[in-house]
Amino acid sequence: MKRQLFTTFERVTVKLSIVTVCLLALPFAITTPATAAGKLNIYNWGDYINPDVLTRFTKDTGIEVTLDTYGTNEEMLAKIQAGAAGYDIVFPSVHMRDIMQKTGLLYDAKVNTLKGFENIDPANKRSKVDPESSYCLPYAWGAVGVFYNKQEAGEIKTWDDFFALSDKGKKITVLDDLRETIGIALIKNGYSVNTGNSDELKEAEAWLLARKDKISAFSYDIVSLVQSGDIAAAHWYVGATLYTLEEPDKLGFVIPEEGATMYQEDICVLKDAPNKDSAIKFMEFYMQPEIAALNTLQQVNGTANMPARDLLPANLKENPNTNPPPEVIKKLQIFEDLGNNLRKYNRIWTKVRTAQ
Repeated sequence: MKRQLFTTFERVTVKLSIVTVCLLALPFAITTPATAAGKLNIYNWGDYINPDVLTRFTKDTGIEVTLDTYGTNEEMLAKIQAGAAGYDIVFPSVHMRDIMQKTGLLYDAKVNTLKGFENIDPANKRSKVDPESSYCLPYAWGAVGVFYNKQEAGEIKTWDDFFALSDKGKKITVLDDLRETIGIALIKNGYSVNTGNSDELKEAEAWLLARKDKISAFSYDIVSLVQSGDIAAAHWYVGATLYTLEEPDKLGFVIPEEGATMYQEDICVLKDAPNKDSAIKFMEFYMQPEIAALNTLQQVNGTANMPARDLLPANLKENPNTNPPPEVIKKLQIFEDLGNNLRKYNRIWTKVRTAQ
């Protein structure tokens, strides 16, 4: 799936000042002195964890944390399968964690018995392989829509509006991700983003190929380009809301009316993790509402931690993109493990990416 949401931690720290006042003013009930020594090696999406979360964890437990990052689920899986040693926890999207569990890469941490699991919304138990969340902790979710420059794009409500910008001489980009981008075509044609039906996939392929010349680039790294107006609009993640809050007259994010994809990220302990006790301590730490809320402020997405939602500032709690109404949620589709059907998607993606 994704995705480097921010370029640097420093940049995020500056931008967070517009939304963190409410939370930082709260009394954090996390003052336990360091009681344990050890290490924890985290492998996560690029810039997808608030540095303050890791600092607080070390302060409270004495556990030293190291962080490596990846850009896609596939990159992470390939590295783990290639024998990368030393990582304790990873943060896969829910369909990828199902693949990892099926292939024996995950440790059964008995997450649903840990302190704090009562805070997790049952609606986020989306794993098809582990519906009771014994192996992994659901922690974040969000929609994938259109991030746009209002001055260049005008008002966008639909995917048709998005692709029509090219006809007006404007540049648009889509994510360099086969599931996300083929997902748009499937949604536009009224199909499931998890379909294995060859005829439906052929329609999606034809739909994308007919629009290939409208797409300026397949890219994740578009934030500064949308901000400057060099790109009018981009297929991107709800984390763009951070920028729209900063410049509401200039920037916008929309979940298109036809529907969109959504993602959920889980925290999982690897079967070969050298520091399983530290990993479980981190999960319990993260299930504290104050900590989940602190990380949500950086990601500007949905949190699976129900009490944490009450700690967020109103501009997030009441935002229709970060907290969509039921009628919008019904139109969001989440990826599932495709099994052997993934080969069909790979063939489509190769054709789309190489088409002239």
